[in-house]
Amino acid sequence: MYQYSRAIYRAIKDLIDPYATKTTQLEYRRAVLVECELTMGRLADDPHYFARPDRALFADIRRYFPITNQAQVAWSVREGVGAATTFIEQQIEAGLLDGGIARCHATTRKGNACQRTPLPGRDYCPSHQHLERAAIVAA
Repeated sequence: MYQYSRAIYRAIKDLIDPYATKTTQLEYRRAVLVECELTMGRLADDPHYFARPDRALFADIRRYFPITNQAQVAWSVREGVGAATTFIEQQIEAGLLDGGIARCHATTRKGNACQRTPLPGRDYCPSHQHLERAAIVAA
């Protein structure tokens, strides 16, 4: 994932606000690099529960770019994250990556995601296994 985060960073680093001072530009570059690496790390750790990584990354870094360059930054982020997502999906399909820690797909009464491990070959934990049966009946 290192390659993907660095590729995104290299594609957009020269578009950072040219009117800022040199020290501010350096701080912006570091912040953009950190955000790229955090997004790729989260995508690698938990690909099933990261709904729109490209939008999340762009929302985190857009403030470092002038409005005239944001379309190009958004395109670069979308392409880079898309390539990383495709790579991860290929690795999961080939059985080389387990896709992160398996978690139950249900939510608790408070609205938080259930943290329990699902039953083998299923999407839900023992406490929420009734939800899987209800989904099969509804289909």
